[in-house]
Amino acid sequence: MVYGHTRLIVLEEGANIMKGYEFEVVTQPAYRAIGLKWDGPWSDISQLKAMIQEVSQRVGELEHAVNPQIQLGLSYHLRPDGFVHYSAYEVTDEQDVPEGMVEIAVPEMTYLMTQHQKGQDIGQTYNEVWNWMTKSEYDPYREPSVQYFDDYLPIKHERYPADRDLEDPHFDILIPIIKQR
Repeated sequence: MVYGHTRLIVLEEGANIMKGYEFEVVTQPAYRAIGLKWDGPWSDISQLKAMIQEVSQRVGELEHAVNPQIQLGLSYHLRPDGFVHYSAYEVTDEQDVPEGMVEIAVPEMTYLMTQHQKGQDIGQTYNEVWNWMTKSEYDPYREPSVQYFDDYLPIKHERYPADRDLEDPHFDILIPIIKQR
């Protein structure tokens, strides 16, 4: 459910084609998610990819998944050499936490949302997110009294459809934001 939104379309010219990035400011209600947690350095990123695949294979254990076709990737840059990542599915309150999995509560937040399209460069998509942020009236949200090690986008949430191509994925990007003072 989306409570409110603002839409802005940015067009970038390059390589004789127009690439469109559509940005929306949306407020999402709080939710509960269950999955696996990875806390590691950039050098161990292959372990993260294996964990994400494991969670997608275990979705059947979550009989109260809100939408088992959408896998969540919730990243928090809480370490200087890497980050903390939850690969999870949104669940209802009736869902028990299966053995080996963890629960994460995501509060209601306002997000900058865009879609990374198949065939686009993920780094370029995130550059466009940052470019939008620098020109907007918003700053990336940071939890009070938490130290982050990414000054630009300290929290990144992504929503992956089950039918994505693992080599060239398409997915939603949601960056928690707060209005500048």
